[in-house]
Amino acid sequence: MESNNQHPIFKGIELGIGTWSWGDRLVWGFGKGYDETDVRQAFYESIAGGVRFFDTAEVYGQGKSESILGDLMKDMHDSLIIATKMMPYPWRLDKNALKRALKRSLQRLGKQSVELYQMHLPLPPISPEKWMSRMVEVHAEGLIDAIGVSNYDLKQTIAAHETLKKFGLRLAANQVEYHLLDRHIESCGLVDYCREEGIKIIAYSPLALGVLTGKYTAQNPPGGTRAARFSRNYLDRLQPLLKAMARIGNEHNGKSTAQVALNWVIQKGALPIPGAKNANQAAQNLGATGWQLKADEMDLLEDLSKNLQRSGWIKEGR
Repeated sequence: MESNNQHPIFKGIELGIGTWSWGDRLVWGFGKGYDETDVRQAFYESIAGGVRFFDTAEVYGQGKSESILGDLMKDMHDSLIIATKMMPYPWRLDKNALKRALKRSLQRLGKQSVELYQMHLPLPPISPEKWMSRMVEVHAEGLIDAIGVSNYDLKQTIAAHETLKKFGLRLAANQVEYHLLDRHIESCGLVDYCREEGIKIIAYSPLALGVLTGKYTAQNPPGGTRAARFSRNYLDRLQPLLKAMARIGNEHNGKSTAQVALNWVIQKGALPIPGAKNANQAAQNLGATGWQLKADEMDLLEDLSKNLQRSGWIKEGR
């Protein structure tokens, strides 16, 4: 899946950090069990391990994630690649809505420009083509280095990319859910198109909301919204895959199930952006790099996962 004509911001980057949980109280419970001190430690642990790519969005914690990341970067001397996103709410209809949202994000991040700016969702009524034309405008002003989308299906991705090409630009990335339990982007043609066009797949939720860590079972299921997506019956059916991942990890100098899951994404040529609420989680993420699953191990994991697929936002044929 790796392409040699990807945007240069991705050169040498195989692991990033997603910062949805940094400041988000509603979904992740920021302030209950972890706080800004923990997040700060996660940031520095990630930096020490060589991570340079951090993904955020204006809606994460209603801007709190961007603000936390901006504060953390104040003391940084090394260059980082920051990706953020605009949410195309249906009421954001006027032509300057994107630029206003971007400038607010830049203010929270404490930056003059951002390395990657992404459209968060393909929401109507404004088309992908029109959003991309507005991306071109802020790119021309030097406010963004690269243009991306998130949760775009094949048709929408092609529309966005073709629009940018008319202006001598290209789509740098599509951020989608991608992991062993959700491989729909492989069957709908999105992976093949992105590989051919040099569009980087950024994989969010690469641990399937924690299910691929192996810590959940039918007797100990995840709570909240994850409970509906991963039933007790499904968790039972998942055990052969998790056991194989644990065995494979042990054969690679004691790698964890989560590290095997992340390494699978890396070997597929995508950029996983797992979350990290604290230094320990950041360290666990780092253990996914510096080694490679073997071809037969990749085949086994994909064979065991083929009847366990759970499709996320993008649906084939949508």
